[in-house]
Amino acid sequence: MIDSRNDLPENLKWNTGHIYKNQEEWESDYSFVESHMDFSRFQGNLSTVQGVKECFDALDETSAVLEKLYVYASMKRDEDTRNGFYKGLLSRAQLLYVKFSSASSFIIPELTSLDEKTLTALSESALLKDHDYQLKCILKSKPHVLSAETERVLALGGQVFSGYKEVFGMINNADIEFPTVETPEGEVKVSHGVYGLLLRSNDANLRKEAFKKYYACFERLINTITATYSGNVNKNVFIARARNYPSCLDMALFDEDVSKDVYENLISGVHDSLPLLHRYINQKKENLGLDEMHMWDVYVPIVDEAEMKLDYEDAFKLVLKGLSPLGEDYVGMLQKAHDDGWIDVEETPGKRSGAYSTGVYAFKHPYVLLNYQKTTGDIFTIAHELGHAMHTYYSNGNQPKGKADYTIFVAEVASTVNEVLLLRYLLKTTTDNRLKKFLLSYYTDMIKSTLFRQTMFAEFEYIAHSAAEKGTPLTNDFLCEQYLSLNKKYYGDGVVSDKEISWEWSRIPHFYNAFYVYKYATGIISAISIAEKILSEGKPAVDNYKKFLSSGGSDSPVELLKIAGVDLTEKEVYETAMKSFKNALDEFDNIKL
Repeated sequence: MIDSRNDLPENLKWNTGHIYKNQEEWESDYSFVESHMDFSRFQGNLSTVQGVKECFDALDETSAVLEKLYVYASMKRDEDTRNGFYKGLLSRAQLLYVKFSSASSFIIPELTSLDEKTLTALSESALLKDHDYQLKCILKSKPHVLSAETERVLALGGQVFSGYKEVFGMINNADIEFPTVETPEGEVKVSHGVYGLLLRSNDANLRKEAFKKYYACFERLINTITATYSGNVNKNVFIARARNYPSCLDMALFDEDVSKDVYENLISGVHDSLPLLHRYINQKKENLGLDEMHMWDVYVPIVDEAEMKLDYEDAFKLVLKGLSPLGEDYVGMLQKAHDDGWIDVEETPGKRSGAYSTGVYAFKHPYVLLNYQKTTGDIFTIAHELGHAMHTYYSNGNQPKGKADYTIFVAEVASTVNEVLLLRYLLKTTTDNRLKKFLLSYYTDMIKSTLFRQTMFAEFEYIAHSAAEKGTPLTNDFLCEQYLSLNKKYYGDGVVSDKEISWEWSRIPHFYNAFYVYKYATGIISAISIAEKILSEGKPAVDNYKKFLSSGGSDSPVELLKIAGVDLTEKEVYETAMKSFKNALDEFDNIKL
């Protein structure tokens, strides 16, 4: 680690001067937002095209500046999280966001209260084309908007409804007393993060001990967690029925503008391909030389990491080569990101850990934070975060403010496309068989974890909510039996589904944000399909992919993916992903060390 950020060369730091050259500019924009947050003049005047346009224009103008304030403060805080000045600056920006949200909170309810004829006319007006998709979604939501009094009561219950997630968070992060295990480096506490590392240990006894002790923590709290999760599910059932949705799943998908057959196709498509996951498990069992494989063995790497210990500059050049199928303009923009201060590269004292991409609509180009180390994984992280960055770049550059933001449903597609393209390039060009086997193992592990495992989670959520909707009590025994049954179904006979795994559902935070996890699976399926098209079809597929990247949030995510040739309502896209998984398993078997 560099001792001081001041010692870093400028080419390894992002240039926040692109947003604000000095604090005075930030303060000037802060004053602008403060003086432009009174939208009350529009209240009661949103039934005409001109009234709505003036309101949306004012919102877009103010929110664009507010976004600049927030992102700049957040980035400066992340450069050194110890810096009190920028922590204070970020706090001020966050409070301004709260005031903005409060000042504009009347707009959506007022639009929703309009009759269908008026809303239709607004959504079809050429003057409101920058917000037509938003208006169409508001129109669609009308059957699920209740009387003003009922909406007020539901709003008053918001804090109560969100309490289950908070309770689980306290249980999971504060109240669990983690056990300890003895390792070659000494005694360690089996916390959430350490548990994952221990399951990758070459010591089978250590893995087993960590697994059993970790899940014993959840067994001791299973009744409390069951009551918390059951309450959360029943809360979802109550809201879905109050808002006249056929089911909790329908409600969740409606909010994302995703059709139910996408969810159903995902589960059925994965079911059809479970023999491939069983083959993956048996392949791992054979390569690890195990007579009997247990759940604590599933995460052990079967190939020691083949590190490509590259300096950042060489790693970046390698990523550019891997992404060359996306065309000279795409690669050229990545080089511009490298040259013009879009990327913060090195780990420095106090810097936020991890990696992310962020963007500000007002000046179009995004930023990327890295903490680059000379590892193979960090090379893929460069490709991953640049995928996010380019999605933001294309969306901001081609969409008006009201349509620029893309949804969570598609957020991981571009990043995963980049990872797959880089992996395929490395497999094609490397002569190191150990590296090839490592890369193939990395890829199949990613598909197992992101596609199969997340779909199993999604199916468990569906089972739990369906049971609650039918009046079945969500008891500890019921939930554990359902989860254990799914685990056996997904992982097959090649692994022993140890009793402790029946408690795994009780440690998953995402289950308190119902029907969220399936998007990880549809995201990687979409990305694999797009990458395969790019490599097999060339320019036509690349052009369609860039149209998708440029589409922002201008339509439903399922319709936008169709631009890139991915139709999640059909079986073909799922079959493409599974074929890629099978080919990787075949290639791994065929490489001899």
